[in-house]
Amino acid sequence: MNLDLEFVRSHFPALESGFVFLDNAGGSQTLRNVPELIEDYLLNCNVQHGATYAVSEEAATHLKHAQAAMAVFMNSSRVEEIVFGSSATMLTRLLAEAMASRFEEGDEIIVCRHDHEANIGPWVAMEKHGVEVRWWKHNPDTWRLEPDDLRGLLTERTRFIAFNHVSNILGTINPVTELTDIAHDAGVRVCVDGVAWASHRRMDMQALRPDFYIWSTYKVFGPHCAIMYGDYDALLDLDNVNHYVIPRDSIPNKLQPGNPNYELAWGCTAIRDYIESLARRHDVIEPFDLIAAYEQQLADRLLTFLAGKPGVKVFGAPSSGSAERVSTISFVVVGRDSKAIVEAVDPHGIGIRYGHFYSVRLIEDLGLAPQNGVVRVSMIHYNTEAEVDRLIQVFDTIL
Repeated sequence: MNLDLEFVRSHFPALESGFVFLDNAGGSQTLRNVPELIEDYLLNCNVQHGATYAVSEEAATHLKHAQAAMAVFMNSSRVEEIVFGSSATMLTRLLAEAMASRFEEGDEIIVCRHDHEANIGPWVAMEKHGVEVRWWKHNPDTWRLEPDDLRGLLTERTRFIAFNHVSNILGTINPVTELTDIAHDAGVRVCVDGVAWASHRRMDMQALRPDFYIWSTYKVFGPHCAIMYGDYDALLDLDNVNHYVIPRDSIPNKLQPGNPNYELAWGCTAIRDYIESLARRHDVIEPFDLIAAYEQQLADRLLTFLAGKPGVKVFGAPSSGSAERVSTISFVVVGRDSKAIVEAVDPHGIGIRYGHFYSVRLIEDLGLAPQNGVVRVSMIHYNTEAEVDRLIQVFDTIL
């Protein structure tokens, strides 16, 4: 079954402009009804929660519905396991703050070297408490995090592991369930950065089994905020980072200082509704399977072209297979500045990007900082083959 692109694209007004959006890993386009939901909240129940009058109760109900919608979307076992925040970066920092008292001098944290800095910096900061950071690098042959490498890093002092589901540069899919099971067998909890995965595949918390999983809603067709899933028992163990009057067992409130942004949380329900509309339109149980198959076609189109260009080096899995990578593709051209390549594309009405994308340590390890990092093309299921071909035509004249 083919993805109904006309139906898909009708949900994204920005696509009507004719501009080609291929920087989706930095932020997707927004669903049509997201601003409608935000407006609905602001104009009809924009009051503080917790009062006894009707409008306040209605506002609180909106937030509960938003949490419930995201719990369904992520296949969480409990609504309380959904934590709203301003960004993935802030949620990770709050998580680190809530965990800090758990670490003792000599404890070890394993940190993925090719992750976004959001899931590195807060854990490296634990060194000031006497915690040792052990670096976990991707396998240079498979471009992914390997289970055997993780086993080799684990010691009796390991207390926590932070890694990504997909690198926002490499695009290669890491075996999260297997890695999480290895950690849990050793009595270690994990935080998975799911930002680069979330718009491409289903986030199934009961299948992946992480302790914490964080993603950005604005990269998955929604408003600019973020969500952290936390296993209920793992959340219960965390310290309160909210006001001291908030009880320790008040989940997720103790991890939402100052409260979440109510109208943005309400806007996030559009994400769940959209994915469910795809299921109904195509009469399928899992629409992300259709998305994965279609995005594989887009990725294959670009990867095939790049493979035939002399001097081009692609990073991440060379195959377009949906089990191996998402449709985020990064490359360099030997002897060429990545910034100059992207700037040559800009006049053609196509949005791509260059740089380190806050995966600075990966870019440094690959020795790519002097040439302004990589060129990144991040496709998503509302992009068309014609748009990818348009980019390829431009690349063919400048690479």
